[in-house]
Amino acid sequence: MTNSMTGFSRCSSEQSTGSLVWELRSVNHRYLDVIVKLPEELRGLETNVRQRLAEHINRGKIECHLRYKSTENQQTEILLDEEFASAILKACQKIGKKLHQPSEMNLLELLRWPGVVREPEMDLTPVMSAALSLFDNTLNDLCESKKSEGQRLQKMLEERCAAMKVIVEDERKRRPDIINKTREKLLSRVKELSIEHDKDRFEQEIAYIAQKMDVDEELDRLESHFIEIEKIFKRNESIGRRLDFIMQELNREANTLGSKSTDIETTQASVELKVLIEQMREQVQNIE
Repeated sequence: MTNSMTGFSRCSSEQSTGSLVWELRSVNHRYLDVIVKLPEELRGLETNVRQRLAEHINRGKIECHLRYKSTENQQTEILLDEEFASAILKACQKIGKKLHQPSEMNLLELLRWPGVVREPEMDLTPVMSAALSLFDNTLNDLCESKKSEGQRLQKMLEERCAAMKVIVEDERKRRPDIINKTREKLLSRVKELSIEHDKDRFEQEIAYIAQKMDVDEELDRLESHFIEIEKIFKRNESIGRRLDFIMQELNREANTLGSKSTDIETTQASVELKVLIEQMREQVQNIE
């Protein structure tokens, strides 16, 4: 299963109590890092949001932002704490008598006094339920977005693997020809020097050189890594870290192939492999 770590989703809903808008944004991250931004009155949703995210997403930095605009703020009635207001008035009058001055408490000032005007109590249960339902829809959209991008990344990686397979197959076919050319080149130099040589010793040297040039093991390991990548794509789990490890192994074999090279074609093959591996490695960083 190939999912990208990058994605974005936005869903909105109109309720009788107000409007809700969820925005989810996902970017690359080594682990799962969730940032939840909620209106103060809906802070109680955070635990549920984190749990639901963890059930669907394993890696990435996820920003969850909920905006809520209530339609119940348009109050036609002012709710007063009459007992508290009376206590303030009595206190003002009491102080006025002690100072031998009449109380001059302004009524507007009294209304501005903290606690005199009470906020209406709202039942937020329907709002929270609607917000969670909308979050589920938004999360599903995000997962679909990540899946679609993941499929695109998988196709790109498979194309690079196919290109590397061709290079490896060509190198394997060229090995006998490289040994023969090396043998002919050394024999030609010996003849140019016009000296007698021990044929057995010469063949031993050729065998030694051929052993140093042998890259069959590296080619075998490269092919085994290609097979492993195909298996990884079929896993029903997060595969980004596994692919990242395989990229390191592929690069190691390509470097060894280049270090053992004695001809320009093998050197070029090593370079082409490393270019393809680097292209894959960059994209693997985007896979969950």
